Amino acid sequence: MAQQDKTRHILSVLVEDVDGIISRVSGMFTRRGFNLVSLVSAKTSTPGINRITIVVDADEVRIEQISKQLNKIIQVIKVVRLEEDATVARALLLVKVDVDNHTRPQVVDAATIFRARVVDVAPESVVIEATGMPGKLQALLDVLEPFGIREMLQSGQIALNRGPRTLSPTPSRS
Repeated sequence: MAQQDKTRHILSVLVEDVDGIISRVSGMFTRRGFNLVSLVSAKTSTPGINRITIVVDADEVRIEQISKQLNKIIQVIKVVRLEEDATVARALLLVKVDVDNHTRPQVVDAATIFRARVVDVAPESVVIEATGMPGKLQALLDVLEPFGIREMLQSGQIALNRGPRTLSPTPSRS
């Protein structure tokens, strides 16, 4: 039996802002054996409604199963699969890099090339903040690696549709 290729999918899920909703959503993935790449929850402009951005590697059959299972959760209002070419998606990276007086300018220049910002400077390290797609963030890490990465932390992605189309709890004209 041929196995379908897994591809990266971004799901945007509107949920009621109730205690335990993240546990219910992540528990569904655990019970069904689905693998999460990232899960980010944030408030929306509508009081009482949160938006969960889920990134998952799955084939078409599994992504349909995930969508159907999410829709079964009572507090889930809407599940939308975001199309990569019609989406603005970003993750946040904070990375602490070893520096000395000789290497500090090189590290700062590398950050500038990637449109990242130096957010903290200490005698032996700098902390850099960068946003972008995972590939861009990995490329920055690859450039910084020779200087010595002391610590790093990367968030999951958040994403919005491009253009006038919105994800709202009520039907829209999109």
